[in-house]
Amino acid sequence: MEQTPFLRGLASSDRKTREKALDSLTLFIQSRRDLDIAELLKIWKGLFFCFYHTDRPLTQQALARSLSSTLIPTLPEQTLLPFLRAFWITMSRDFHSLDRLRLDKYLFLFRCYIGAAFDVYLKRGFAAATAKGDKKQKKNNKGKKQDTTSAKKRKRAQGDDGEGQRSGEDAEEKDSQVVSEEWKGLERYLDMLEEGPLCPYNFLGGGAAAGAQEEDEEEDEEEDGLPKESRQSPEMPKGPDGIRYHIIDIWLDEIEKVATETETVAKNDQEDATMAEDDDEDEEEEVTVTKLKQGVPMELLLRPMQLLLERSVNKAVRKRVAEMFDDERLVEWGVRERKKDGEEDEDEEEDEGWGGIDG
Repeated sequence: MEQTPFLRGLASSDRKTREKALDSLTLFIQSRRDLDIAELLKIWKGLFFCFYHTDRPLTQQALARSLSSTLIPTLPEQTLLPFLRAFWITMSRDFHSLDRLRLDKYLFLFRCYIGAAFDVYLKRGFAAATAKGDKKQKKNNKGKKQDTTSAKKRKRAQGDDGEGQRSGEDAEEKDSQVVSEEWKGLERYLDMLEEGPLCPYNFLGGGAAAGAQEEDEEEDEEEDGLPKESRQSPEMPKGPDGIRYHIIDIWLDEIEKVATETETVAKNDQEDATMAEDDDEDEEEEVTVTKLKQGVPMELLLRPMQLLLERSVNKAVRKRVAEMFDDERLVEWGVRERKKDGEEDEDEEEDEGWGGIDG
């Protein structure tokens, strides 16, 4: 891996050399299912400098989309999460080395990666939900056929109340596990973000927060089924705040792109009705509204933001997240209710902390 020519080519200052190395790297990643986190970190080190040397806004945007929305959906399942983990480790580690002239293009790259990851994991969740629905339909059809069996067998099944109750409970428990399994990939991805750029703490000093993280890692080792190398990867940097602020700002934007749909409905407004009394037109007005797609796990998607709001030690972060939760889109999607004026005043008073000693 260290002697792979395209890794050196990615950091070249020559555009054609970088493009050729990027094409070779894409084919290499797509064909490998056994890449460990150490190899992926080397790859992202080269990609970081490849993006670093890319100039001109249109070229930068095209490269960002190629590395995100084009590459991520084609990655093998075994490589996807470690690849995303290596991305955030690299970006968090080298973020402070960026000058202000190169900052905007990296922020755009972060936006592309948040959106591409949402798109992949939501599509997989919807596909799993569809497969579950088809399986349940087949099971129901099979049950209808079994209902035509003899009364003797039905009485025998009903006679054993204990066994019937246990089987029913097992079936319900199994169904609940299938529902959770649909979004298991998305949950692991959000866990990774909560461990790194969306962690409520800038560092863990061995206190209660560190203990909670160790418990979560032990559970992940038993449940996630990822390669051992990905679980023993270098510790995720906690932040920095510049990345954390940007992710908070774009979180709902990227959710809206992949988790909502538009619908045209008839406008039913009393004010318009009273104004229309003087008009001779009887045509009904139509408006376009945005709503969540059916089955989108908004509670899970908003969990990292809720964690920051409740546990972040940085008041500026909590304020930024609170502003995100006050976004009108959440009201429009039916996720939150619009606050009353009195409630807003109470929230402002509660958020006011100690302002220091007046001079």
